[in-house]
Amino acid sequence: MANLKKIIIVALLIFSVILVGCSKLTQENYDKIEVGMDYQQVMVVIGKPDKCDAAFGTKNCIWGNEKRNITIKFIADKVVLPTMKGL
Repeated sequence: MANLKKIIIVALLIFSVILVGCSKLTQENYDKIEVGMDYQQVMVVIGKPDKCDAAFGTKNCIWGNEKRNITIKFIADKVVLPTMKGL
């Protein structure tokens, strides 16, 4: 039984490292985002956003959560204001 617990703990640790390592929310990826990039180019770098709100030709999208995120304002599907928090 003790060996099973150790195996489960090791498996959970490995899984956690893999999840963190697979995240596209990194400072390196944020640094790749440039003003003027289009929405599709941004998606190649950091994936699909978690949330977008659109109105009057603008779109505000967020990748991540309140503590750790990349937020980008698009106008006519082009980056005009990228910001990040907690990376």
